[in-house]
Amino acid sequence: MSDRKLITAALPYANGPVHIGHLAGVYIPADVYARFQRRLGKDVAFICGSDEHGIPITIRAKKEGVTPQDIVDKYHGIIKQSFADLGISFDEYSRTTSKKHYDVSQDFFKTLYNKDKFTEEVSEQYFDEQANEFLADRYIVGTCPNCGNENAYGDQCERCGSTLSPSELINPHSMLSGNVPILKATKNWYLPLNDYETFLNEWIIEGHKDDWKTNVYGQVKSWLNDGLKPRAMTRDLNWGVPVPLPNAEGKVLYVWFDAPIGYISFTQEWAEKTGKNWKDYWQNPNSDLIHFIGKDNIVFHCIIFPAMMKAHGDYIMPTNVPAFEFLNLENEKISTSRNWAVWAHEYVEEFPGQQDVLRYALLSSAPETKDNNFTWKDFQTKNNSELVGIFGNFINRVAVLIHKYYDGIVPSGNENAEELEEIKRSAAEIAQYLENFEFRNSLTALMNLARFGNQYLQIEEPWKTIKDNPEKASNSLFVGAQIAVALAQLSEPFMPFSSEKLLTMFNVEKLNWIDIETKNILIETGHKINEASLLFSKIEDETIEFQIQKLENTKQSNKKTNPKATPMKDEIQFDDFSKIDLRTATILTAEKVEKADKLLKFTVDTGVDVRTVVSGVAQSFSPEELIGKQVMILLNLAPRKIRGIESQGMFLLTTKPDGKLSFVTPDETVENGIEIG
Repeated sequence: MSDRKLITAALPYANGPVHIGHLAGVYIPADVYARFQRRLGKDVAFICGSDEHGIPITIRAKKEGVTPQDIVDKYHGIIKQSFADLGISFDEYSRTTSKKHYDVSQDFFKTLYNKDKFTEEVSEQYFDEQANEFLADRYIVGTCPNCGNENAYGDQCERCGSTLSPSELINPHSMLSGNVPILKATKNWYLPLNDYETFLNEWIIEGHKDDWKTNVYGQVKSWLNDGLKPRAMTRDLNWGVPVPLPNAEGKVLYVWFDAPIGYISFTQEWAEKTGKNWKDYWQNPNSDLIHFIGKDNIVFHCIIFPAMMKAHGDYIMPTNVPAFEFLNLENEKISTSRNWAVWAHEYVEEFPGQQDVLRYALLSSAPETKDNNFTWKDFQTKNNSELVGIFGNFINRVAVLIHKYYDGIVPSGNENAEELEEIKRSAAEIAQYLENFEFRNSLTALMNLARFGNQYLQIEEPWKTIKDNPEKASNSLFVGAQIAVALAQLSEPFMPFSSEKLLTMFNVEKLNWIDIETKNILIETGHKINEASLLFSKIEDETIEFQIQKLENTKQSNKKTNPKATPMKDEIQFDDFSKIDLRTATILTAEKVEKADKLLKFTVDTGVDVRTVVSGVAQSFSPEELIGKQVMILLNLAPRKIRGIESQGMFLLTTKPDGKLSFVTPDETVENGIEIG
């Protein structure tokens, strides 16, 4: 293992905020690992940034009536702030719309092009004649051939999960115009992945069968066993890094070509700021490159990106790709489109000062080798029983007792006490787990040291022995102080905010991890500590019930067939409804009301009588187009004066998506005065 560590975390997609699935599956484990390596004294570059290209961003921009740049600017800001708030300690967090990234990506592409690593292929793709552009798979919608879903995308049916191609859709149409697209020839540049099968088999299947996670190794082996095919590295789009070749207008780099190059361009940005040489991290075989990703990105980081770097020729291969599985929420798959998620920025607002509680809870449920589950009740238990009841309780007892009996001065004790060996053993155990990317086990080892401290104090009972055996009490709290400071040091990768509080409380500086594994004494006799402060506080049932209700509200909202529909009004009884007299009627005359832009005055034949009705429909209809129109009227509404005119009833209307009003009318002409209901 090298002393130089380049650690990357999957680029979050700037199409929405970050949620707990992202945090548990990539960013918190990556941060723990980076912080741990720094504590070992390693030369660490922890790199990430927002992925800001691709079709979902353009689709969202069209829906919201803004530009793709507006979308990525908004979410890049939210994501970056969420990471900062949760203590994710990136050395560089950039974005793929930066000029540096465009330059590096285009230079990478041109290098491969000049080395004849691409093949040029002409294929027929769907083209929207009205929009005058080629359609990416996500811009094509039709009926799924497998389940009949009429809103399946050209690449996937989200109802049944089938992977599709546009040609498989039944009745495909363009999302841009609604028209049926045509097939049109277009040229793109392909990377023949099949040329790299031998290299990938030797590097991964033979070279990493003993040290890579089984879920990663198995997925790569499956892809290679099926055989690789050429893959287009360019797309016919307007949003992305332009293809740096003549006669390539309207073509951009495939998002999965430019996005991983972001790791390189962001490292270069960081190196320019810090005076480092970026090539030491990317092109020196004595450097370790480690990608933290989710399982859905394995193929890109273990097959496509390595093939790109091999084709380029100047870059090292990843030492490890510790991909995680998925985290579910309350036993259901997290879904951004259904808002079934716990969003990072909302958590920070609703649980101020409790970032480490989330970090701890997500690490303890980290989906390392299989999908795992997060529940709010489990979150509460981990906080109340473990962080408050075990970790916080031990720290508080030590600090309070030292202040109570020794005025905040660490008492004397046996510097060779056998209990101090537990600190060294725990530090080594945590380190070993972290080197092997076993974050849940490492967190358990940390908490076990706190458990050991509690058990030690419970056996020693210094609050009793202080009277009849003060030397024993002194030794007990001397040892307790060593364990407490060890926890302050060892907890930093996992819970950096709490660690900082603890270091302040015990008035000590950060130590190198090796010192914790080897030193007997972490805080000297006679050292003055500060007053104890509360590390963690109990989370009450009401707080958890509020979060559970939020999810329940989301679940109910997802049942709506029309998400824009307003909530149902208060329930009424049948007797209330039976009082309503709805009738068919015909408009006889219509005219504008003076000095009222919204009002029209009508004469209406209700079949019962001819009466006057005033209605605010003037901005949706002209008087002339409504004469002779059959409508529905609430007949027994009490009359009221509007602009001095007595109105005797109310029309049934609804609002269309464009904001215009529309009359609710019978399907066919019937007699006036027919009752409805």
